[in-house]
Amino acid sequence: MIDRAPLPAELHALFPDGAAGQSTLSVPLPPGRLIVPAGDGEGHGGRDGDGGTPVMWLSDGPAPAGLWEQLQREHPRSGLWPLLLEQPAGEREFRPWATGELHPALASPPDSHDPSALLRGWWESPAVARPDAPGRTEERLVMLEPYGAEWPGLAPSPRPSEEDEDPDSAAAEVARWLLHHDAGHRIGLVRAGSGAEALAVCGWRAAGDRDTGELAAVVRSWEQRFGARVVEVSPSGMRLSTTVRLDDRAEALPIAAEHVAFCPDTVFRGLESLTDYAEEVLLELCWSFWWH
Repeated sequence: MIDRAPLPAELHALFPDGAAGQSTLSVPLPPGRLIVPAGDGEGHGGRDGDGGTPVMWLSDGPAPAGLWEQLQREHPRSGLWPLLLEQPAGEREFRPWATGELHPALASPPDSHDPSALLRGWWESPAVARPDAPGRTEERLVMLEPYGAEWPGLAPSPRPSEEDEDPDSAAAEVARWLLHHDAGHRIGLVRAGSGAEALAVCGWRAAGDRDTGELAAVVRSWEQRFGARVVEVSPSGMRLSTTVRLDDRAEALPIAAEHVAFCPDTVFRGLESLTDYAEEVLLELCWSFWWH
């Protein structure tokens, strides 16, 4: 039997509505502290006690092996979604996380958006199918074949199968892989119903002027359709686990189109075509997105 220990007192401030008493956490936490947004992003405060409501608990050091998986299993009872937070190369202050350079007030509610409408709008924007630069439209449309300028619509959910992987197990596998390749990740805990919601709640902002609430709405759609889970967040991107295992490029193409609309740099940074990227989607155990 798992010991349903009360939520540690240090985490109660993440529940300003007083609901902390309804949550439990049986996993011992390493040393860490609460992070308060610095407001305008110019300050370097971010510590509990600076005033304001904390949006995240952050470990002081690298994530111990196995902790992310344990915290994820506890999420239904704790209400705290764990994030692996990447250390920017050469960054000693662990910005933006430790410095509180986060912007929750700039994120709209994810549930106020239609993911299908968002993806269509992004696909039909200058960033994807309708570039502003003279002479680029034809080149871009060739890269986006077989769809070209026509948004193909949302990719269908895969048919359920007895061989389907559990989404949480898939996420734990990705977390272990990430920590094996970079042991410097820290743990962040965000009070949120899912990883998608955690992106907006904590005030992460990596995609230029894009509203994080809009991005979170699409990620939540992927959680529902493809068993996606937010595992890693960096100052410029994110990695999601997924249970999607596809058989051929035809199945991968509409998912690849959603990825391109969501994060055009995913494809265009390497001047790949959509069909080339769909081949990568067939092989990947996690989905990676980076904005420049």
